Amino acid sequence: MKFFIDTANLAHIKEANDLGILDGVTTNPSLMAKEGIKGEENILKHYADICALVDGDVSAEVLSTDFKTMVEEGKKLAAIHKNIVVKVPMIKDGIKAIKWFTDNGIRTNCTLVFSAGQAILAAKAGASYVSPFIGRVDDSNWDGILLIEQINHIYSIQGFDTQILAASIRNALHIVRSAEAGAHVCTCPLDSILGLLKHPLTDIGLAKFLEDAKKM
Repeated sequence: MKFFIDTANLAHIKEANDLGILDGVTTNPSLMAKEGIKGEENILKHYADICALVDGDVSAEVLSTDFKTMVEEGKKLAAIHKNIVVKVPMIKDGIKAIKWFTDNGIRTNCTLVFSAGQAILAAKAGASYVSPFIGRVDDSNWDGILLIEQINHIYSIQGFDTQILAASIRNALHIVRSAEAGAHVCTCPLDSILGLLKHPLTDIGLAKFLEDAKKM
């Protein structure tokens, strides 16, 4: 399973990349706004800065909801760097845009996916990635991990090449369960990635080793 970091914070991206396990980055308008990145020129430059830090796919999201404008935005984003993947919302015009991008050699990430039916449409349109938001699914009293399992089962039967990108990750357990469910990619904040390092028995064991080493 690939590891993407879900942020627009360059320091967090660098820290995750320094671990040696980072495969890519996902961002969205909310994350850009959180970092104070505003205006088209600044946003495009920030994506270029991210691409300079990470040798992997970087999902850059369109900000419009109509087919024509999404295509124009997507073309600008794709021109930034070869690793840019255009992030498109799961709406009717979004599916049309994904199909256009696919036909024109531009890779896409279909975002805001909450059902297997939506995932099927994204795959049929040729999306490179589909992003089920498992944390938000959990919030609606459904099981986000079961959704990943269902999508994985369908894609395996139908032979779709679209990769399942588990998004809306809330904790380290979500990452482990997404891997078990067959997600090809997991995108999450830095805290969730670092959470995988933690276990109380590791801390206890290391303290004991260090204590014993002083006696040598």
